[in-house]
Amino acid sequence: MSRVERGRTGYHAGLEAERSVARDYLRRGYKFAAHRFRGSKGEVDLIMRNGDQVIFIEVKQSRTHARAAERLVHRQVLRLFDTASEFVANEPAGQDTNMRMDVAFVDGTGMVEIIENALAA
Repeated sequence: MSRVERGRTGYHAGLEAERSVARDYLRRGYKFAAHRFRGSKGEVDLIMRNGDQVIFIEVKQSRTHARAAERLVHRQVLRLFDTASEFVANEPAGQDTNMRMDVAFVDGTGMVEIIENALAA
Protein backbone atom coordinates (compact mmCIF):
# COMPACT_ATOMS: atom_id res chain seq x y z
CA MET A 1 0.00 0.00 0.00
CA SER A 2 1.40 3.40 -0.96
CA ARG A 3 1.82 6.27 1.46
CA VAL A 4 -1.10 8.11 -0.20
CA GLU A 5 -3.35 5.04 0.12
CA ARG A 6 -2.40 4.61 3.80
CA GLY A 7 -3.19 8.28 4.40
CA ARG A 8 -6.55 7.97 2.69
CA THR A 9 -7.38 4.81 4.63
CA GLY A 10 -6.37 6.47 7.91
CA TYR A 11 -8.45 9.54 7.14
CA HIS A 12 -11.57 7.48 6.46
CA ALA A 13 -10.95 5.26 9.51
CA GLY A 14 -10.72 8.42 11.62
CA LEU A 15 -13.98 9.78 10.23
CA GLU A 16 -15.76 6.50 10.95
CA ALA A 17 -14.30 6.43 14.47
CA GLU A 18 -15.66 9.95 15.06
CA ARG A 19 -19.08 8.90 13.76
CA SER A 20 -19.11 5.88 16.08
CA VAL A 21 -18.26 8.01 19.07
CA ALA A 22 -20.89 10.62 18.12
CA ARG A 23 -23.53 7.88 17.84
CA ASP A 24 -22.58 6.65 21.32
CA TYR A 25 -23.11 10.11 22.82
CA LEU A 26 -26.36 10.64 20.88
CA ARG A 27 -27.73 7.29 22.14
CA ARG A 28 -27.07 8.52 25.67
CA GLY A 29 -29.12 11.67 25.10
CA TYR A 30 -26.38 14.18 24.33
CA LYS A 31 -26.99 16.81 21.65
CA PHE A 32 -24.62 17.34 18.74
CA ALA A 33 -22.90 20.77 18.69
CA ALA A 34 -20.00 20.52 16.22
CA HIS A 35 -17.81 18.14 14.24
CA ARG A 36 -14.16 19.01 13.65
CA PHE A 37 -14.48 22.51 15.08
CA ARG A 38 -11.47 24.49 13.92
CA GLY A 39 -10.10 27.39 15.92
CA SER A 40 -6.97 29.44 15.35
CA LYS A 41 -4.83 27.02 17.43
CA GLY A 42 -6.23 23.66 16.35
CA GLU A 43 -9.23 21.40 16.00
CA VAL A 44 -11.59 19.50 18.30
CA ASP A 45 -12.99 16.29 16.81
CA LEU A 46 -16.45 16.43 18.41
CA ILE A 47 -18.38 18.84 20.57
CA MET A 48 -21.55 17.66 22.28
CA ARG A 49 -23.98 19.21 24.76
CA ASN A 50 -25.60 17.70 27.81
CA GLY A 51 -27.94 20.27 29.32
CA ASP A 52 -25.84 23.37 29.98
CA GLN A 53 -22.56 21.43 29.77
CA VAL A 54 -20.35 21.51 26.67
CA ILE A 55 -18.28 18.35 26.12
CA PHE A 56 -15.14 18.48 23.98
CA ILE A 57 -14.13 15.05 22.69
CA GLU A 58 -10.80 13.99 21.23
CA VAL A 59 -11.14 10.75 19.27
CA LYS A 60 -8.15 8.45 18.79
CA GLN A 61 -8.32 5.37 16.58
CA SER A 62 -5.79 2.55 16.32
CA ARG A 63 -5.58 -1.24 16.37
CA THR A 64 -5.96 -1.28 20.16
CA HIS A 65 -7.18 1.21 22.73
CA ALA A 66 -3.70 1.27 24.29
CA ARG A 67 -2.10 2.19 20.95
CA ALA A 68 -4.74 4.85 20.42
CA ALA A 69 -3.97 6.32 23.86
CA GLU A 70 -0.27 6.54 22.96
CA ARG A 71 -1.19 8.86 20.10
CA LEU A 72 -2.45 11.61 22.42
CA VAL A 73 0.54 13.86 23.12
CA HIS A 74 0.93 16.79 25.52
CA ARG A 75 1.24 19.42 22.78
CA GLN A 76 -2.06 18.25 21.30
CA VAL A 77 -3.78 18.47 24.69
CA LEU A 78 -2.68 22.08 25.01
CA ARG A 79 -4.10 22.86 21.55
CA LEU A 80 -7.39 21.20 22.57
CA PHE A 81 -7.69 23.47 25.60
CA ASP A 82 -6.94 26.55 23.49
CA THR A 83 -9.51 25.55 20.86
CA ALA A 84 -12.14 24.76 23.51
CA SER A 85 -11.54 28.20 24.99
CA GLU A 86 -12.18 29.75 21.58
CA PHE A 87 -15.43 27.78 21.22
CA VAL A 88 -16.85 28.80 24.60
CA ALA A 89 -16.00 32.44 23.97
CA ASN A 90 -19.20 32.46 21.89
CA GLU A 91 -21.30 30.75 24.58
CA PRO A 92 -23.62 32.87 26.78
CA ALA A 93 -21.49 32.18 29.89
CA GLY A 94 -18.21 32.59 27.99
CA GLN A 95 -15.23 31.13 29.84
CA ASP A 96 -17.52 30.31 32.78
CA THR A 97 -19.32 27.71 30.62
CA ASN A 98 -19.75 24.34 32.31
CA MET A 99 -17.49 22.08 30.24
CA ARG A 100 -15.41 18.94 30.27
CA MET A 101 -12.84 17.23 28.04
CA ASP A 102 -13.40 13.58 27.15
CA VAL A 103 -11.15 11.22 25.24
CA ALA A 104 -12.61 8.41 23.13
CA PHE A 105 -10.56 5.46 21.90
CA VAL A 106 -11.72 3.28 19.02
CA ASP A 107 -9.94 0.01 18.31
CA GLY A 108 -9.58 -1.93 15.07
CA THR A 109 -12.84 -3.79 15.68
CA GLY A 110 -14.80 -0.55 16.19
CA MET A 111 -15.12 -0.94 19.97
CA VAL A 112 -15.45 2.47 21.62
CA GLU A 113 -14.01 3.32 25.04
CA ILE A 114 -14.82 6.76 26.43
CA ILE A 115 -12.99 8.34 29.34
CA GLU A 116 -15.11 11.20 30.62
CA ASN A 117 -13.33 14.26 31.99
CA ALA A 118 -10.01 12.67 31.02
CA LEU A 119 -8.34 16.02 30.47
CA ALA A 120 -9.41 17.90 33.57
CA ALA A 121 -7.53 21.18 33.95
